[in-house]
Amino acid sequence: MSVVVIAVILTALVFDFTNGFHDTANAMATSIATGALRPRVAVLLAGALNLIGAFLSVQVALTISSGLVDEARITPQVIFGALVGAILWNLLTWLVGLPSSSSHALFGGLIGATWVFAGFGAVHLSTVLGMVLVPLVLSPVVAGVVALAATWIAYRIAAHGDPRLTSRGFRNAQVVSASMVALAHGTNDAQKTMGVITLTLITVGLLPTHSAPPLWVILLCGLAIAAGTAMGGWRIIRTLGHRISNIESTQGFVAETASTAVILSSAQLGFALSTTQVTTGAVLGSAAGRHVRGVRWGVAGQMLAGWLLTLPAAAAVGALAAWTASRGTVGTLLVALVLVVAGCGIYRLGRRRPVTAATVNAAQPVQPAVAAPARAVA
Repeated sequence: MSVVVIAVILTALVFDFTNGFHDTANAMATSIATGALRPRVAVLLAGALNLIGAFLSVQVALTISSGLVDEARITPQVIFGALVGAILWNLLTWLVGLPSSSSHALFGGLIGATWVFAGFGAVHLSTVLGMVLVPLVLSPVVAGVVALAATWIAYRIAAHGDPRLTSRGFRNAQVVSASMVALAHGTNDAQKTMGVITLTLITVGLLPTHSAPPLWVILLCGLAIAAGTAMGGWRIIRTLGHRISNIESTQGFVAETASTAVILSSAQLGFALSTTQVTTGAVLGSAAGRHVRGVRWGVAGQMLAGWLLTLPAAAAVGALAAWTASRGTVGTLLVALVLVVAGCGIYRLGRRRPVTAATVNAAQPVQPAVAAPARAVA
C-alpha cells in the first residue's frame, strides 16, 4: 500500500468514528429520554451492538464500492476529498445538534469529488437514484407511517391496562427495541465506510472489481463506529429525545421497533438509506400517533432543511477538496491541514457549551409512559 492509500483508509476510519458519535441518538435517544436506559449505559450498549452489527451484511458496502461511481476513473485522492467533505458536515451538524445523515454526507462528498475529477459520466446515475435518492425520500415516510399507526394502536390497547404495569412493561421492552436499532445501525452504517475503503483498494488494483470487503476492513470499520458510538453524541441525543416531542415509553418502543424493521430489511437489499432519517421519521410518526399537536413541527422543519442541504453541501466541499488534493502532494497535504484545523476549531466551539451525559436529560423531565385514553386519538 502507498502512503496515500493508508492515509485514505485512516481518514475513512475517522469518518466512521464521527458517524458513530453523530448517530448514537438514532438508537438510544428515546430510551434515554424515557428513562429506560441510563445515558452512559445506553451509549456503551449501542457501541457494542454496532460492532456486532457490522458483521451481519455487506450488501450496502457492495453498492458503494461497485455501484455509485466508476472506480476505474477515480483515484485515492478523490476518495480522500469525499471523506473530508463528509467529516466536516458531520462535525458542523453535531455542533448545532442537528440529526442530519452521515450516510448522505458521504454519498454527497463522493459524488461531488468524482464529478469534479472525472466528469458527471463517472457517476452511475441509475444507482444513485435507485439506491440512494429514492430511499432518502421514502424511508423516513415509511418509518413514520408505520410508527404512527402502531402508536395509535398501542395507546388504544394500553388505555385498558394498569398504567404502572404498562409503563414498566414498555420501558423494559425499550431495552430490547433500542438494542435492535443499535444492531441495525451497525449493520447499515458501518458498511458505508467498508464500501469506501474497498473502493479505494479497487482503484489502486489491490482488490479486483466488485470485491466484497475483506475481513480486516469489516473489523476495523466495526471497531471505529463502535468507538464513536460509545463516546455519545449528547447534542443530537438531546434534539431527538427532547426537542421533537415529549417522548413517552410507548412512543419510544414503537419508534425503535419501526426503525429496526425498516433499516434491517433495507440493509439486506443493499439500499444505502440513512438511519438518522429513518429514526427521525419514526419518532415524528410516533409523536403524531399519540397526538399530532404534541409534535414540535418547527424543529422537524429544521431537520428537513438539514436533510435537503446535506447532499449538496457535502458534494460542494468534497468537490473542492478532491480538486485540491488531485493537484499533487502539496494539495493533498493542504486538504489534510484544513481538515485538522477545521475539526479542532469545531471541537473547541463545542467545548464552550458542552452537553454531557449528566445534562442531556436536564431539559425536560421524563413523562409518564401511558397517556389518558383521550390522548390516544391523533
